[in-house]
Amino acid sequence: MSRLGKYTRRGFLIASVAVAGGVVFGVRTYRANLENPLTAAISPGEAALTPYVKITADGITIITPRAEMGQGIHTTLAALVAEELDVDLADITVDHGPPSSAYFNGGVVEEGYPFPATDQSALAEFARAQRDIPAVFLAYQITGGSTSTHDAYEKMRQAGAVARETLKAVAAKRTGLAIARLETQSGAVVLPDGTRLPYTDLAADAAEVELADTPRLRPKSAWRILGQSQDRVDVVAKSTGTAIYASDIRLPGMRFGVIRRSPYLRGAIRSFDPSEALAMQGVDAVLDIGTAVVAIAETTWAAMQALDAVIYDWEPPAYPLDTEGHFEVIAAAFTPDHQDSRQRNDGDVEEALSGADVIAAEYRVPYLAHATMEPMSAAALFQDGSLRIWTGCQGPTVARREAALAAGIAQEAVTLTTTLLGGGFGRRGEMDFVQNVAKVAVQMEGTPVLLSYSREDDTSRGPYRPAAIGRFRAAVKDGVPVAVDVSTASPSILTGISERGGSPAPTPGFLPDFTIGQALWDQPYGIENYRVTAYKADPLLPVGFWRSVGASQNTFFHECMMDELAVAAARDPIDMRRDLITDDASRKVLDAVADMADWGTAPAQGRARGVAFALVFGAPTAQIIEVEDTPQGIKVAHVWVAADVGVALDPRNLDAQLISGVNFGLSAAIGEKITLSEGMVAQSNYHDYPPLRMYQAPPVTTRILENAPHIRGIGEPGTPGAAPALANAVFALTGQRIRTLPLGDSIAFA
Repeated sequence: MSRLGKYTRRGFLIASVAVAGGVVFGVRTYRANLENPLTAAISPGEAALTPYVKITADGITIITPRAEMGQGIHTTLAALVAEELDVDLADITVDHGPPSSAYFNGGVVEEGYPFPATDQSALAEFARAQRDIPAVFLAYQITGGSTSTHDAYEKMRQAGAVARETLKAVAAKRTGLAIARLETQSGAVVLPDGTRLPYTDLAADAAEVELADTPRLRPKSAWRILGQSQDRVDVVAKSTGTAIYASDIRLPGMRFGVIRRSPYLRGAIRSFDPSEALAMQGVDAVLDIGTAVVAIAETTWAAMQALDAVIYDWEPPAYPLDTEGHFEVIAAAFTPDHQDSRQRNDGDVEEALSGADVIAAEYRVPYLAHATMEPMSAAALFQDGSLRIWTGCQGPTVARREAALAAGIAQEAVTLTTTLLGGGFGRRGEMDFVQNVAKVAVQMEGTPVLLSYSREDDTSRGPYRPAAIGRFRAAVKDGVPVAVDVSTASPSILTGISERGGSPAPTPGFLPDFTIGQALWDQPYGIENYRVTAYKADPLLPVGFWRSVGASQNTFFHECMMDELAVAAARDPIDMRRDLITDDASRKVLDAVADMADWGTAPAQGRARGVAFALVFGAPTAQIIEVEDTPQGIKVAHVWVAADVGVALDPRNLDAQLISGVNFGLSAAIGEKITLSEGMVAQSNYHDYPPLRMYQAPPVTTRILENAPHIRGIGEPGTPGAAPALANAVFALTGQRIRTLPLGDSIAFA
């Protein structure tokens, strides 16, 4: 059943409307007056309403409402519809849905709830059942938080099922046969005598038929597509270079812009002298867009050279000028005045710690860049009061709003096309590149412009994963942790994004930022006296969502702490965790990874293993990393990772996402960091912000479990455990407990 409860016929409506001789099938939920997402794209005489499935005489198109940034979501979402519609993925086209509240993501709302994923109480389940209500009204068309399949699992299958049954009704009316005698197969209604009526032939009549009620969805035992590994629908285009990213957009008469933002982050420009740049061949203009300077030229390279010729006078920064100064501000936040939340406070921690042999430590992590393969880019054309934008973004409805505000026009005058994304990791959930291209387009009215960020600008100007400090005090008695007091401090992601215009709605200052304490308070460890406090540091550099968000630093803090407690208790780190875990699915994940790595046997000479567990984004995930001591330094020899997603829709894609997440996490664990000197970020490109190289990437063995009560995504969960598992393995190998990332600052890696 839907998470909004039992729908009435009118409350949950699948609508079909004739479109150019065909039909569009869509889902309308919660009786909301949802906007028409295809209005801007249809011709006179055509109509459409909240579509997911479009069928014309030319073929079948499945509309996917989430951004494809390499995670394979277009394939998985299309498969949800195709399974119930009875079409083959090879026979359909997939398009990204336009900005529309109809494509809301209720799963994103659920991530901010004050209930751990293990809480199946009536109150928690009731709250989850209402998640779609704010998502609809706030137009949460967002890709992130591993929520895409979690959100779409039922409603997109329902869209396919109702489309299928409606097409059968058309065939029944045309042939005079009872619907019960008709079947469907590979994009056609099949008559009892074997005659096939292709959906494309039936589509034109579908709008005239009373829509089918939502049928019972097919059980897993009847699935043909779901549960099986699928070739991605975009693999041919990406393999042949025909896939279109924002950087590939070319329009007649297009000019090319490159941006230069202040090296003092959040700083403004006081003045600039463009005279030398304007004298260069091929340079059209040097624009002041308020927070940055943009050069417009015949080519991107000419614009880059022009920016180097401009003389700038930047306003100095208001934040500390070096990295240590930033950590001093964060450390100063561990006070009652800065307390943001205390979402777990079991037992009496102070009483349990009083008189005990207290174990205490502090951990630190740096700012981190997103370092996407495709730096930020967007194309735009402002003409006759209307603005068209082509870009890869993770929040199209927010992007349309921010583009309109930047251009000074109504949202209805903005048309936004979401292209493929060359990596996102949260960076393309920011709106600066959309805001800036809108400002440029207005100043270049009538001329299409492709605005690009150089990698140096994107790396050295942010926004970033917050720098953070984690602290703990704990006590162990008779081999069991009896008290844990964990606290963390960092600048607020939600406050920063709200100020920059990247949030669907302003974040009230009195609400806590759930990302600060994420993956600390909600872990399924049954320790009697357990307190988790999150502190909000004063604003420093601009910070935003980064792959796995708060879990990326907090799992490092928490799981290294758990390893320290296991050492203090003289316990095997997996046995201790297993005894403490209160959730069955989480325990099975830990058992699975131990079995995969043959944990009970000693590693080879010169090798050691470390473990980490985290229940993140609803998916219990455990990792074991084995390291080897070599003459060149420590080598990551192997990684085992097990995760429970509730329902495994595409095993090969789940495997790929876990491997990707592990390597993303290892990159940050070993070498990545953003530091400051004289108020400016010191890193600029892959040479000094080093992601894991191919020769460093270890073999990764994965296992997917399906014991969790709800389906969950896998884009984020592979990342958080990598750093603590590696740090714990390094300790097991060397006896050195490293409490600051990246580990490569303290020890050599091969």
